[in-house]
Amino acid sequence: MKFPGKRKSKHYFPVNARDPLLQASQQEQEEGSWVVGIDQTLVDIEAKVDDDFLQRYGLSAGHSLVIDDATAEALYNELMREQLISHQFAGGTIGNTLHNYSVLADDRSVLLGVMCNNIQIGGYAYRYLCNTSSRMDLNFLQGVDGAIGRCFTLIGEQGERTFAISPGLMNQLQAASIPEEVIAGASALVLTSYLVRCQPGEPMPDATLRAIEFAKKHNVPVVLTLGTKYVIQDNPQFWRDFLREHVSIVAMNEEEAFALTGEADPLLASNMALDWVDLVLCTAGPTGLYMAGFTEEAFKRKTNHPLLPGAIAEFNQFEFSRAMRHQDCQQPLRIFSHIAPYMGGPEKIMNTNGAGDGALAALLHDITANNFHRQKVPNSSKHAREYLTYSSLAQVCKYANRVSYQVLNQHSPRLTRGLPEREDSLEESYWDR
Repeated sequence: MKFPGKRKSKHYFPVNARDPLLQASQQEQEEGSWVVGIDQTLVDIEAKVDDDFLQRYGLSAGHSLVIDDATAEALYNELMREQLISHQFAGGTIGNTLHNYSVLADDRSVLLGVMCNNIQIGGYAYRYLCNTSSRMDLNFLQGVDGAIGRCFTLIGEQGERTFAISPGLMNQLQAASIPEEVIAGASALVLTSYLVRCQPGEPMPDATLRAIEFAKKHNVPVVLTLGTKYVIQDNPQFWRDFLREHVSIVAMNEEEAFALTGEADPLLASNMALDWVDLVLCTAGPTGLYMAGFTEEAFKRKTNHPLLPGAIAEFNQFEFSRAMRHQDCQQPLRIFSHIAPYMGGPEKIMNTNGAGDGALAALLHDITANNFHRQKVPNSSKHAREYLTYSSLAQVCKYANRVSYQVLNQHSPRLTRGLPEREDSLEESYWDR
């Protein structure tokens, strides 16, 4: 008899007996590994309104404006009362990334941030929880007596979009709410540039630095996504110094890369970023996706793909190598990889928001898979050296590129499921190098 549903095991019912060949290496220990991230918890709210509505709340059609808490609450209550809201999506770049990681890995991620103490059924905080993977651990969120962040997208009578942003209490995360034990056991700590650039007096930057302190103490890689070019271009030297001092992995798009490095070519920008970090993920829109990192000179692996031209000649020559942190290399060698958009990109792009977050989720999945495998099979030849990723740079590019395509092909930046079942047979190729 064939039972309905997708099974991840060949057994119909639970089987307790372990493979006797693996018993010696599979000691009883805490299952799995996880990633932890800090975010400004916010909800994206979309509604159709008339011109009188915009004027009533002092909004300028087609522009973006930060509004105070009282205005935001009155605006939201009217939208709810008149049933004008079409969508309420959980947002935030780190929240999106961790959600997508948990969907891809079907495993735990931990979100640190704030959440309303009082949650109303059907309200924005309730929708945040509804749109978040059940594998995402929200137990460490700090409660606040007030609103989390809200970003209103108000669509006018002519289809013009007006944005009203209410930060609420999303930046009120206290340093005391950062749990050291959660960061100590993580495969990566994931942050965004928004966390550091807050209003004077807000505690979020101090909480972020406390988390970084714990990550350094326990040798956990710190991942930073640059967020937007506008934050970076105000003071690029600050961010270069921040990367050098605190960050292991940086994720960015080509505009943010240019703001950071002054290099318009994503490959050259990625190469320059390696002066400050161990691994670079750079999405470049229709050009595709670049990665740059380090490996041990003695264990480099040549590609069997065509060698690519570029500002660095034949830059992908050793893309079959696995990435390592610079500190773990005796003779570090810079390695690069590139991949064009999957299937040339979607036939119709539904949403550009979150494609980079999806790519980063894939990279985090590979890094966590490496840690998980090291825990389960510590004597494997895969762990003869301190590799950062489980797969080669080329394979991580392939995986990240495929996830980006999936996000571009849907309305929401958050995946509702993993990759299509028809591609399950390709899973081995994502992890074979």
